[in-house]
Amino acid sequence: MARQRSSFSTEFKREAAGLVPEQGYSVAQAARAVDVGETPWRRWIDQPRAERGGVTPKSKALTPEQQRIQELESRINRLEREKAILKKATALLMSDDLDRTR
Repeated sequence: MARQRSSFSTEFKREAAGLVPEQGYSVAQAARAVDVGETPWRRWIDQPRAERGGVTPKSKALTPEQQRIQELESRINRLEREKAILKKATALLMSDDLDRTR
């Protein structure tokens, strides 16, 4: 039987990743203790290191700074989409005005 994929909160990942370097557990010991595979643990440990180095992750960020960057990037994308819609609407309205005056 296939194992069901679990979803963990950002806070859980951050705390779990801290067990290895802060508490001196090995990745295998920590993974067994919480019944989570070693691969996610390694990702949870490596991701904050990369984020502190300035790498914005493709998945959900773990560090507060990178979370804020992702929120701001999302907001920029939304505003750019809205701006494009407004440009198209303006162009459409302007072309209708030109047609009426001819």
